[in-house]
Amino acid sequence: MEFNAIYVIVAREFKKFIRERSRLFSAIARPLLWLFIVGAGLSRLVPRETGVPYTQFIFPGIIGMTILFSSIFSSISIIWDKEFGFMKEILVAPVSRLSIVVGKALSGTIVSTIQAVIILALFPVVGIKLGFLQIVGVIIICASVSFCISSFGIVLATFYESYESFSVIMNFIVMPMFFLSGAMYPVKLLPDILQVVAKLNPLTYGIDAMKHVIFPGATGSMGPDFSLTTSSLVIICSSVVFVLIAGKAFERKG
Repeated sequence: MEFNAIYVIVAREFKKFIRERSRLFSAIARPLLWLFIVGAGLSRLVPRETGVPYTQFIFPGIIGMTILFSSIFSSISIIWDKEFGFMKEILVAPVSRLSIVVGKALSGTIVSTIQAVIILALFPVVGIKLGFLQIVGVIIICASVSFCISSFGIVLATFYESYESFSVIMNFIVMPMFFLSGAMYPVKLLPDILQVVAKLNPLTYGIDAMKHVIFPGATGSMGPDFSLTTSSLVIICSSVVFVLIAGKAFERKG
């Protein structure tokens, strides 16, 4: 029963994604603009202390951006489900609230990972060389981070009843999460207070883990800020915490 509930939720959200092709195009257009326009422009201003072009340095961050926006906004479907009554039908079903949360998170994970893989496929264009195992490693990290951020988005969505209120609060969360994640510049170069905030951001560890795989052995500004073990543990623990919080929030609404 629990597995069937998860499958139905995932299949429903995936079909919606397939039918809404404009959603895919718009989600891919944003990171492409940042990578090839913003990145190319900033590369003229940023000193090449990393030893590589700036577009290569921000490549893991652009993948992280794709995951962040796609995963967070996939949770908007919860708002639509509330407005059209579908959420009430799910909540009265004889399944655990955790199954609902996991189903929603997995659907967001699949959609986000697909979009992240499309951006990842551009690595030869920016001059990065990746082996097969590196590509597999990045995809695994993308899926893990997508699940974590999707779960976080679900936690936020449970506290809002209208699309308007949810979209407003997103503007105060999504962009700060992106800029304080090490995507555009190393966390170690941030002011001390911002470093503390960045270390509370799960996306920071996702991008850091990607740097381990994409730039193996890199040090200094180019290298990651944390160990791969630390980044992986934070992502896993954050995912568990967000799922449990979202499950409790759904129980109160049941």
